Amino acid sequence: MRLTVIGTGYLGATHAACMAELGHEVIGVDVDADKIAALSSGRIPFHEPGLEKLLGKHLASGRLRFTTSYEEAAAFGQVHFVCVGTPQSYRSDAADVRYVDAAFAELARHAAPDAILVGKSTVPVGTARRLADAHAVEVAWNPEFLREGFAVQDTLRPDRLVFGVESERAGALLREVYALVLAAGTPLVSVDFPTAELVKTAANAFLATKISFINAMAEVCEAAGGDIGKLAEAIGHDDRIGAKFLRAGVGFGGGCLPKDIRAFAHRAEELGVSLGFLREVDAINMRRRDRVVELTRELCGGSVMGARVSVLGAAFKPDSDDIRDSPALNVAARLQLDGADVTVHDPVAMDNARKAFPLLGYALSAEEAIRGADAVLHLTEWAQYGELDPVRLTGLARTPRLVDGRGTLDGARWTAAGWDFRAPGRPAHPHAAVIKER
Repeated sequence: MRLTVIGTGYLGATHAACMAELGHEVIGVDVDADKIAALSSGRIPFHEPGLEKLLGKHLASGRLRFTTSYEEAAAFGQVHFVCVGTPQSYRSDAADVRYVDAAFAELARHAAPDAILVGKSTVPVGTARRLADAHAVEVAWNPEFLREGFAVQDTLRPDRLVFGVESERAGALLREVYALVLAAGTPLVSVDFPTAELVKTAANAFLATKISFINAMAEVCEAAGGDIGKLAEAIGHDDRIGAKFLRAGVGFGGGCLPKDIRAFAHRAEELGVSLGFLREVDAINMRRRDRVVELTRELCGGSVMGARVSVLGAAFKPDSDDIRDSPALNVAARLQLDGADVTVHDPVAMDNARKAFPLLGYALSAEEAIRGADAVLHLTEWAQYGELDPVRLTGLARTPRLVDGRGTLDGARWTAAGWDFRAPGRPAHPHAAVIKER
């Protein structure tokens, strides 16, 4: 089939390349000429494993190309995917849907009468109905469930597909688009517009709630002397709960989860439904950053003034260079404001971090960041940080103190190597070594 993808950011660029991989001819459209030029030359303006290779493959095959012309794109395909962003409004917690509205309006001006406009953006419930009523084209909604770092896999081998459609024809066209995915056994849930819009926001709300729940339990463990790691292990064996996303730490960030749960609660209130618990989910999440700052102060004798602090991680999660609402950089900036000399390392997000936080220090390696440190903070769970040798690093730090803000490091191993090791929700190791400043 011939498809168009409107918006070539993280979602759109991934969707366009993956649709070409599924055998379709695809045009990606964006109003940003620089972005289109980069994509047309095979470069993606963000880090996503496997995507650049896929992009190059299908630029070369001729299945994929990019343009700034809506008119060209509308004339090319019958199925048009809208993948533009819905950031949080500056005035409230509501989602800003102006880019979605503009994309649908522009497409509707040029699209053929038999075209179908498929929204993939995360929008407030009611958006699809409003757009369908406003434009003389058929609308469908096909929410995305991409995880940064796994976006190609999640597009080509998703755990489910959701089609919000109002006609058999729309459903049939989407089944044709995803024929190879469906043939591989991917479950399909066909629903109405409101349900399709709610699936993504409900999924994000549930995930955020689970993360904040275990972080709230970490607060209780700290107050009571319990161990959140063992508590999570025990409740994770209950198959009604499951072990995933039960690791306490500095909390979630990124460009989706925080703003999506705020927008969901806001929209529910507009509809007369209180989702006040999501406000507490958000508050718990933000408190976790406070706790990491407090732990760092405690390690440094009550104040970080003049202390050299090493922060391992800048991206909000591993396998990404996305620093939007990054807990790591939020903590780093707050410690700097408290008078600490902060040095950050991240395997791929350094350039983005420098642009957003130019006053922080940056190191080209974890070892360089740790050299001379009074405290080390592990705040993004990159695999390479888990492979660091605490014995060798003991000789690099001025005072070997470590806060594991992600709860993934072996505390006993670090303590045995001479580190004063702390992690949210976990007791200090009973055999902690006496720390001497170098």
